[in-house]
Amino acid sequence: MGDEAITRLARAAYRLSAADSRLRGRATRNAEALSLAHARALKSLAEHGPMTVNQLAGHVETTGAAVTQLVNGLAGAGYVTRERAASGDRRTAIVALTDAGRRRHEEREQVLAAGLRELTQDLDERAIDAAGVVLDRLATLYDRL
Repeated sequence: MGDEAITRLARAAYRLSAADSRLRGRATRNAEALSLAHARALKSLAEHGPMTVNQLAGHVETTGAAVTQLVNGLAGAGYVTRERAASGDRRTAIVALTDAGRRRHEEREQVLAAGLRELTQDLDERAIDAAGVVLDRLATLYDRL
């Protein structure tokens, strides 16, 4: 791959990062907007059921402190509940989806799937798979930076 292609890929990566920042900004101003981190948290809870904040942090791939902030926002929007663990440990809370949270997750998944279908309608499966590989490798690169 030539330098020009790498430059185009880097620009696209910066645009994706900027779009994520704008989405996070909207999510802080509007309870209806979900950041990608909020959406990952709802998806994890929908797929795996109630879990501790630390378990959720592992699924969302971030820190416990960051997930605590996510959970606070999601609880404020009525999408999750937070209850003390049965063990009685006051430091451990169990986070669970509410019915509204499950509906919001399902709505977000439908919108995402429809958007991805629209964006990739002119691509064959091989090109879509290649894009997935590039995105996965980009995530690995970001973790190294």
